[in-house]
Order: sequence, then structure tokens, then C-alpha cells
Amino acid sequence: MHNKILNISMGLSISLFVSGCTLAKLDVNVVSERTSLENQVLGTYNSLNEDMLLVASVRGVSPTGKIEAPPRHTPEQVDATRALETVAFHADDIESFKRFGWVGENQEGLLTPFARETPKAVSKELQAFAANYSEAEFQQVVKEVNQARETLMMRVVQTNENFTVKDLPAIRKVFAKINRQNSAPGSKVQEPDGRWIAL
Repeated sequence: MHNKILNISMGLSISLFVSGCTLAKLDVNVVSERTSLENQVLGTYNSLNEDMLLVASVRGVSPTGKIEAPPRHTPEQVDATRALETVAFHADDIESFKRFGWVGENQEGLLTPFARETPKAVSKELQAFAANYSEAEFQQVVKEVNQARETLMMRVVQTNENFTVKDLPAIRKVFAKINRQNSAPGSKVQEPDGRWIAL
């Protein structure tokens, strides 16, 4: 019985060791699929989210009980925070617009509007939502989200010492790739050759 338990535990150890090696190799492959530029852009973008929490912080109380004012922030930090808030605020509407085929993700990291047709293959709630959305409201939301995305792309350039304005076209491509990957099946996306396809 003791030998049987020993054999089982050795077998488990070997299989864990082998699967551990496989997982480590898989992680390397996944990471290697991303370019250095993509990793830098994503890292900088994630730090913008952390900045947003700092900008949104209110005064606090020190360990000694003294009220402390929140740290001062640059206008660029405040603009980036507002841009992140705008993107988050309109996220549901943008997803609906994509489902309707009203917007697509272009290769510059922005939304491209298309003709607004009443969607037929969606729920009654979404049809009501579409019917109540005026052209002016639609255009305003797309404009606000695109302006916010522009602000965030520029903020990535400003906050990463490895980037200059000359890198903005490459950064746009990274944002476009991220936006494309985060789009639901059926969304319109622009191919590198300029053609529009549905995912």
C-alpha cells in the first residue's frame, strides 16, 4: 500500500512538473506574440488608469489625524482622466452602435460612423434604443469617444520617455488592434488595405 501511494505521488509530481514546463513554454509563446511596442503602449495605458484613481482621490486624513489635501495634478493628467471616464461612460452605447453596424473600428484607433439603419435582428429593447437615438446624439457620442481616444493616445506619447510624436502613427495601430480585439463578432473593422469587413 505504501509503495502504491508513493508511486501515485511520484506520478503526480512528474505530471505536475511536465505540465509546469508546458505552461511556462506557453506563457513565453503568448508574450512573444506581442511586439515590444505593443507591450510599451499597453503598460503606459494601464498606468493612465492608475493615474485616474489618483486624480479622482479626495483629501484624506494622515495617521496623525491631520486632514491632507489631495496631490496636485497637471492639466494633461486631468484631461486623460476625463478621456478615460468618457470612454467608460459611452462604452455600452458604442457596443450597441457596433451591433447595429452604425460604427466600425478603423485602422487609426478611432470609430468611423456609417449610415444608420434600423436594426432588425436585435431584441425589442435594442430596437427601441435605436429608434430613440437621434442622429445628432449619435454623432455627438462618436465625436466625444474619438476625442477621448485621441487624448489617450497622445497621453501615451507624453508619459512614455521612449515615445515621441513621430511614434503616434504606430501607437494608433496598436490602439486599433486593441479595439478590434475587444469588438464583438459581427463588428465592422478596417483592414490594413482600407477594406471594411465584419468580424
